[in-house]
Amino acid sequence: MIHWIDTLIVLLSIVVTIGMGLFFANRQKSSGHYFAGGKNIPAWAIGMSIFATLISSVTFLAYPAAAYKANWILLVQGLMVPIVLIGIIPYIVPLFRKTIQLSTYEYFERRFGFGARIYSSLAFALTHFSKMGTVLYLISLALSSFSGLPVITIIIALSITIIILTFFGGIEAVIWMDVIQGFLLIAGGLVSVGILLFKPDTGAGVILSQAFEWKKIDMGPYHFSLTELTFWVMVINGVFYALQKYGTDQTIVQRYLTARTDKDAKKAAYIGVLTSVPVWTLFMLIGSLLFVFYNSGQASLPAGISADGVFPYFIKTELPVGAIGLVLAGLVAAAISSLDSDMNCIAAIGVQDFYLRLKPDATDRQKLRMGKWLVLASGIAMMLVALLYVAWQGEGVLGVVFELYAIFSAGIVGIFLLGLVSRRANKQGLYIGVAVTVAFTAYAVLTSTKIGNELILDLGRYNFTQHKYMLGVYSHLIVLVVGYLASFFFKTARAEKSLTLYGFLNKK
Repeated sequence: MIHWIDTLIVLLSIVVTIGMGLFFANRQKSSGHYFAGGKNIPAWAIGMSIFATLISSVTFLAYPAAAYKANWILLVQGLMVPIVLIGIIPYIVPLFRKTIQLSTYEYFERRFGFGARIYSSLAFALTHFSKMGTVLYLISLALSSFSGLPVITIIIALSITIIILTFFGGIEAVIWMDVIQGFLLIAGGLVSVGILLFKPDTGAGVILSQAFEWKKIDMGPYHFSLTELTFWVMVINGVFYALQKYGTDQTIVQRYLTARTDKDAKKAAYIGVLTSVPVWTLFMLIGSLLFVFYNSGQASLPAGISADGVFPYFIKTELPVGAIGLVLAGLVAAAISSLDSDMNCIAAIGVQDFYLRLKPDATDRQKLRMGKWLVLASGIAMMLVALLYVAWQGEGVLGVVFELYAIFSAGIVGIFLLGLVSRRANKQGLYIGVAVTVAFTAYAVLTSTKIGNELILDLGRYNFTQHKYMLGVYSHLIVLVVGYLASFFFKTARAEKSLTLYGFLNKK
């Protein structure tokens, strides 16, 4: 059990979260304010919110576990984000602010028709439902180890807290709470690194040199292979991850719409990108330093402890009173800042992409009411997914998150790129590309997934043998290539220049 002071700090962070939702409740008079904050939120706050949304308890717990168990290879994906996005943010931010009202997938409909919009919207919902349950499970597992409370109790309590914040406060409460939670997260990480570096008598320089010597600060293997987890697999995956997050993910695109101007929205996007990478690196460093700490005679671990449990054990046994509470508050903040965004954004696309199709004459009051009900429904669904994880015990959670992204991303980046780079591409060609992608994904999953010791579908030497992180990459490329080529079989008018990269280049 942790000290009462640490418990008080964690409880205070939860009370502040609930209070923030109630504080902003009276301002949620319209669906536009509930989902876009009245387009009047400063750039720096939006940027911190983007950062906090990208950094969840998966980063807080599973990144240290991954670095402890292996090295920094999973960080390669994050390092690709600024490389890919610095050049395209000036285009994609004003594109969305000009062409959509609320849902990212309105752009897909304008470019390729209603089918593309629904397909992409459902893919987003599937990906984020799986992620939400994983994040909630991870934080509840960690808090259970500190408090002694059952994991199920914590899952339910946190779900209620996040639902109250998001249900009452809307995107405005979410963003301002993300600002607080972002700073808490950074503070918790810095405290942990400081203790790992300066508590041992050997000194920080020796500890870092050992981490390099033992290849815990490394991103290999570097040989080119697509059948195993290598540097190049993560580079390729990272390119599409960056495009998917900043170009097709509702949780990020919706943030662009809350800014006052295009300039502010672009500034917020840069802040989000450039803040995330150092923090991802910080938590990878924690994992490497933990390995040195427990394998160089500084301390010992209990028998049978898994890599996922090392960081929580370190927090509980090595941090002083007060610091434990700060780090745990950062852990809670990391989860809340990711989950509240997901819930608000799922509600936004539920209203914009589905409810308004069924009830196109809905009043703004009805849209606001439906948005709140969808927040509640998504929160309950998140809680149920987390409860399913309890029986499974969550081994290798980070790998599962990446695999779910690869499977459920469903070629959305391919659709986005096809719409951007080709005026010739049409909806008929796209639908053929999507059909081929679905068939390929089904083949790859069935011939590479085992139940017990048996593959679901065994085609011998024709099984999909490449690393599963490549599955999402191939789905995007198939949509892009097949969709483009198939478009030539259908005679249609070319797309509006304003919906493609050509409109931006001509304007320049």
